Amino acid sequence: MAAALEHRLVRAASCKLLQKTPSRVRSGSGSVRRSPSVALLSPFALAVWTFSSPLAQDGPLHQGSNPRPHRCQCQASQVYRYARSTQLFSLPKKSNHQGRRQFQRLRNIKQLGTSYYVWPGASHNRFEHCLGVACLARKLLTAIRSRQPELGLTDRDVDLVEIAGLCHDLGHGPWSHVWDAMFMPSVLPDRPWKHEEGSEMMFDFLVKDNNIDIEDADVKLIKDLIAGERRHCDPSEKQFLFDIVANKKNGLDVDKFDYFLRDSRAIGEEIKISLSLLFSSARVIDNEICYDVKHCNLIYEIYNTRFRLHKLVYNHKTAKAIEYMIIDALKLAQNEGGMKIAERVFDPESMCTLTDELMSLIEYMSITDPKLKPAADMFQRIKQRKLYKQVDFKTIQWAERQLFEQNVTREKIVEAAKLNYNKHMDDRKYGTDKADDKEEGFELEDPENLEVDDVIISLSPMHYGMGPENPVDHVKFYSRQSLNQSRSAQLGDYSILMPPFFGEISLRVYTKKPEYYYNVQAGYRAVVQELREKQGQEVRSDLSVPTPPLTPLAPTTGPRSSSGGLRRTASASLNENPWTTVKAGFQPPGTPSPKKRKASVGEEDAPEAKRRS
Repeated sequence: MAAALEHRLVRAASCKLLQKTPSRVRSGSGSVRRSPSVALLSPFALAVWTFSSPLAQDGPLHQGSNPRPHRCQCQASQVYRYARSTQLFSLPKKSNHQGRRQFQRLRNIKQLGTSYYVWPGASHNRFEHCLGVACLARKLLTAIRSRQPELGLTDRDVDLVEIAGLCHDLGHGPWSHVWDAMFMPSVLPDRPWKHEEGSEMMFDFLVKDNNIDIEDADVKLIKDLIAGERRHCDPSEKQFLFDIVANKKNGLDVDKFDYFLRDSRAIGEEIKISLSLLFSSARVIDNEICYDVKHCNLIYEIYNTRFRLHKLVYNHKTAKAIEYMIIDALKLAQNEGGMKIAERVFDPESMCTLTDELMSLIEYMSITDPKLKPAADMFQRIKQRKLYKQVDFKTIQWAERQLFEQNVTREKIVEAAKLNYNKHMDDRKYGTDKADDKEEGFELEDPENLEVDDVIISLSPMHYGMGPENPVDHVKFYSRQSLNQSRSAQLGDYSILMPPFFGEISLRVYTKKPEYYYNVQAGYRAVVQELREKQGQEVRSDLSVPTPPLTPLAPTTGPRSSSGGLRRTASASLNENPWTTVKAGFQPPGTPSPKKRKASVGEEDAPEAKRRS
């Protein structure tokens, strides 16, 4: 009775139909429990209160033919409307996990990781994201269930998919993907670990630690739904359920739908994706979720949005630099500091306290433990914006990644940087150096102390969702004329203006020591020059735009890739980037002035030799 009363109060407040709410609500046991004035709470605070209130957990949640309370439609922006719908009402009793410590830790893990240092407004966390994914999972499956009752979807199916959406990120470590994709492989290369595995481990621990009464078959299905593939669950489970939270067929899942909208709004560049329109056309054909072909352009824009966010936000040059600094700080704490923080991911009890607050913990412990001082100093550099510097950047073709990984290495860059310095000193000694090549007021730094570990080569794949392929080719569509037949959309069915490539590699070169900025850039370019000569490439240094011909050119023809784009026979990836070129001796602003280098033997005579020549 108390739970039903509270649901009515929350519903009325969110719809702005309630002007005053008693501050005291009587529970079913007769005791009086105080609750805040619902009418004065913001929708988000109202949602948190509903989740944390003991009243929301009392009484049966399934009454009569309506298994869940009616969801009111609040008048708000799209990003928060669906999130509020989830938060306003309690989840099914078996999925009431959001108050557990295994789930609450996600409040302290930022969704965007290090991108928060570039966009301070993007402070949302994994807790909010998981609530949104759970909401969208229920909305999508409920929409399919209402239109296709012949599928036999049950309340159990809907509830378990919602739980999978709620718990799919339980295994994320500090700073999200920085932990599992970068830190863990660097310190424990022989013990592979992914956050999906951590989510399954934490879900098992959540069930055991809180004595949750749930069938073993349900647990297996939830973990397979999180993984996005059938592994341990009963073979009779519906196949299309595995494409809702983590879709490995084409990447269209509610996880991405939520963070596309949530992240773009947080950075101030809100995108518009009509999920209600997309969900209204979702239909299961041959055990696969298909969409109306008239929404093909909308789906293409979703994939394009993914590429834009990865290129402009998730792989921002400053965010990447901070990622590498955090990794170095964690490695210092792991090895020199003796904290052994990487091993904590294998202990669910210890994992409950492993969040972004690890930075503050290391800084606090460094006060009494000098072994942690280097790690704490690295964190201070991040806060003071004394970051690693990007010295060069290039976008390379997808197929050339292996070529660069094998031939453009840190060892070769350091070796080339030292050879370039020696050549520069020889030219200066004999008066053959070019004055125009040296930045005025700077002295070329001796890279004698430049080490391999001071150079970073970042190769980040950027794509629309399916690597170098057009992801729309992996989506099945239907038409109103044939509701039970699905097929792939062809290029002319939705557009012919397609990019020639759907994937690329972003190559960035960083230096940890800004005084070696020019040295590292010169070394990198020398290595690429050698590779270019080896590959028989020619440098195009002329950036002038050719005059258009008086008569139009014939349409370009040539071999096409599987995605419909023209294959390029020559690559510009090995050419130098003219926009990042600096003069010899350049150092970024704020770099400490290099110490006066003592002239080598015979160097004093260089000006006189140059005058005589």
